[in-house]
Amino acid sequence: MVVRNIQLGKQGITENFIESLKTQFQNSRTVKISVLPSARQNKDDVKKYSEELLEKLGPHFTSKLIGFTIILKKWRKTRE
Repeated sequence: MVVRNIQLGKQGITENFIESLKTQFQNSRTVKISVLPSARQNKDDVKKYSEELLEKLGPHFTSKLIGFTIILKKWRKTRE
């Protein structure tokens, strides 16, 4: 299983970041996103980023939070 790592910086979630994520998911089912200190103040910020990413990526993705890391997983079927 190949896991890709991406960093989310102070610019937050931009269109380029979403396109980069989609490119990573062409080669892998799991992507780890490290939320850098410049992009967050507490864990609530990380949760908001996670929800926003799921909204923009669509229903085939799920997320899991571990500390200041968001783990996104792509599924073949829609998850609820």
